[in-house]
Amino acid sequence: MEHTIVHIVKSDKEGIIIVMILGLTGGISSGKSTVSHYLRERGFPVIDADIIARKVMEPEEPAYLKVIDYFGSEILDVNNVINRKKLGDIVFSESEKLNVLNKLVQKEIFNEIMRQKDELCDHKAPMIVLDIPLLYEAGYHNSVDKVMVVYVDEGTQLKRLKKRDALSETAAIQRIKTQMPLIEKKERADIVIDNNGTLDQTRKQIDTWLNKNSLSSQL
Repeated sequence: MEHTIVHIVKSDKEGIIIVMILGLTGGISSGKSTVSHYLRERGFPVIDADIIARKVMEPEEPAYLKVIDYFGSEILDVNNVINRKKLGDIVFSESEKLNVLNKLVQKEIFNEIMRQKDELCDHKAPMIVLDIPLLYEAGYHNSVDKVMVVYVDEGTQLKRLKKRDALSETAAIQRIKTQMPLIEKKERADIVIDNNGTLDQTRKQIDTWLNKNSLSSQL
């Protein structure tokens, strides 16, 4: 898979340093967060789109007001904070409303991701990770050097999601279908991490790729 080169080039006392921008994605309950946490443990800075999405919908943020205007005050809790479960129940049952929500918040999310990426230019690690669930769906694959997809088969994904969120099979399938099929993401990826096995097996795949590309944290 080909990308526009978007890596950061900087210089220090030892010469020119190239910082790779890695886009990390997967599907709901595929284990993307497990991979993200491990990369962070290895010393690579991670920009988490989920954390940013929560931040941009906090009270007084521009996206907060847009979301309330569209979905109404019934999604608020007693402290006037958006109740993510209530909002999730609405958007995951109606794909049109999920699309609306994404349009309302994506600009603020994108701007914050790019701001944080620019701030990390002085980090000593040779790679910055953008952890983005909707990386392909929202077009972020055009803003990274490589895409890593965390993959599991459909049966494993469904089983894990039902257990994690205590969902019925119908509700779990609905949520999975709101995202691009994992098999399609796998086919488009530069790096595939198969997370059907054990945690050690997943970590070994990551380590192998890092070593192959001479990527090791300098922290």
